[in-house]
Amino acid sequence: MTMTMADRMPDPHSPDASGGPSPAQIRRGRRTALLLFLVGFGPMLLASLMYYTGWLNPTGHTNRGTLVQPVIPVQTLGLEDASGTPLAQRFGPRAADPQWLLLVAATDCGEPCQELLYLARQVNIALGKNANRVGRAAALGQVPAPLSERWDREYRLMERLVPAATPAWRWPEAIDPSRAPRLLLIDPMGNVMMQYGPEHSGKDMLEDLKHLLKLSRFG
Repeated sequence: MTMTMADRMPDPHSPDASGGPSPAQIRRGRRTALLLFLVGFGPMLLASLMYYTGWLNPTGHTNRGTLVQPVIPVQTLGLEDASGTPLAQRFGPRAADPQWLLLVAATDCGEPCQELLYLARQVNIALGKNANRVGRAAALGQVPAPLSERWDREYRLMERLVPAATPAWRWPEAIDPSRAPRLLLIDPMGNVMMQYGPEHSGKDMLEDLKHLLKLSRFG
């Protein structure tokens, strides 16, 4: 039987001779994966862009906290929980249930630090139905005995984090809790995007969070 040129041409939509997907199938799979990513995380990325730049922001919202520019990946903080699990594993597209996180950080948790602990708790409660979208944690050095004694009563829902066992660990240059306590806002993608200090009020934090949660459908 005589084969024509068309008979000898491979079908781009059929698996190749090795049984693997064809080039066309690979391209189609990549387009599908990209579309799924944009559907799932596009709103979060757009919300971050709008918040940082004010672009297309219909309410003309001005952030009350101090923007961390450029944003710092949460991995840079080098923190882990009591079981040794890195904090960074809770964020990003592969995380099972990523949240926003209010993180109080201080080398010495004196009165200003304790004020931030209190504000983080009250702001979280004030979010009402959105409270479960925001977690709370603390990375503290020296903790006064009175605070330790009442921790389980007042802050049992605030997780304690510790530095990972890495040599010469230190906070990023843009964030230095050894100088003054800070409350850091980390988005569900794992970006340390904003910080607050004793100079900020609970209303400042609450307005920023309400605005971000309204814009974002991720986390």
